[in-house]
Amino acid sequence: MIAALGLALLSVGPLLREERFRVERPSEVVATLTAGCERCDWGVPGREAAALVLSVDGKYSQHLILSRGETAAEYRVALGGLAAGHHKLEVRLDRGASAKHAGRVTLQRARFTLVPEDGSDHAMLAFAPILHARPDTLERFTDLPLLMWCERERIPGGHRLRYSVVFSNEDGGTPIDRLMATWGRSTDVEYVYSAEVDDAGRLRAEEFQGKDHKVLPFRGPHEGTHPLEWVVTDNNMVGDHGETTRRYAPAPEPFDLSDVSREEVMDAHPWTYRVSAQEARREGRVAEDAAPGSGKIPDPRRFATLEACGEVQDAALSFALGAAGPGGETRWYESDGGLPKFRVARSGCFRSAVALPPGEAGRLVALRLRAHTRLPQEGEPPLPPGTGRARVTRINKLFLLGENDEPAENLFAWAGEAALVAEGPPLERALRPEPR
Repeated sequence: MIAALGLALLSVGPLLREERFRVERPSEVVATLTAGCERCDWGVPGREAAALVLSVDGKYSQHLILSRGETAAEYRVALGGLAAGHHKLEVRLDRGASAKHAGRVTLQRARFTLVPEDGSDHAMLAFAPILHARPDTLERFTDLPLLMWCERERIPGGHRLRYSVVFSNEDGGTPIDRLMATWGRSTDVEYVYSAEVDDAGRLRAEEFQGKDHKVLPFRGPHEGTHPLEWVVTDNNMVGDHGETTRRYAPAPEPFDLSDVSREEVMDAHPWTYRVSAQEARREGRVAEDAAPGSGKIPDPRRFATLEACGEVQDAALSFALGAAGPGGETRWYESDGGLPKFRVARSGCFRSAVALPPGEAGRLVALRLRAHTRLPQEGEPPLPPGTGRARVTRINKLFLLGENDEPAENLFAWAGEAALVAEGPPLERALRPEPR
């Protein structure tokens, strides 16, 4: 069986579970595995996770890293296109890829979802990419792909399928303090692949996001209809060729991002916040005295995260939260920390976060958004102050993380029309009546 996996580097351990299932007609197959790992904790060195090896009909399918700890949790994986007939899924422990002090794996009976060629989600599943691990993430329990989702767009004669992945963090790219200020999260969310498919289900064109965020035609190999990709940079850009053999195939899910940010996918899976916070602590990215610009952050549970929607023109946005002081004054906490690079300079729905001092979350009374003239691009002269313009149309949510590192209740929402001028008056809204 180990030879059948075709991966000489694997230290494959005992068979944990064998599942036999029947496919009535050719289908894309998704397996939902419910699993836990005793003593596992993604935030503790040496106890991060157990690694499983999945094979289908004796052939290596993928690795599954049990990143969610001891409590049994559901992991959805794509097994690819299977012909009609009987099939066998085998799940083994990979001792060499598991944490040194990971305990016994508990694994419940798998559930299989079979989507035939005329199924509504067949194309979404059939063209989902398979991701090969970045070489320097092996056995380091870092930058793990947690979720994949797909956006579907109608185009003449067919539709476009656009796939993105939530990684647990990023070892390179944007420092975590700036990431929280400009994206409101410590995960790394990346577009990885898109396919244009005609109404008959035939592939017309495909592309991927490569190094330096360049969108390039995909010319790599496929397994059936599935493109094979390799994570090639420390900020999780992908390539269409590579050498690593360990791979992951999280099952994509459809997601409509109308009037919401990409991070709404994380909200639908709140455990992603917990895993990313655990990784940030384990990797030394969290320090209680961290200041903006230090490359570190305070405890993630001290951050308040805002999602708003609007448009910017030569402008960047920041927000602030006001807390009631003992003498009736309002103390303001700014998301940009006074640093222009820590502002949001993109249109659409966006997130930003600000760290609050301990105890201040319960005293919040006001929210304000402010526009600033954007920073010049490379080779561009600075824009005069007051150049930028912005329009804010929605505030979808404002939340903190609970003690479990997962989002707590929404504290505020608003819809309207507010025009902002860079360096001009802010949009300000009360969160609740002022205390008397």
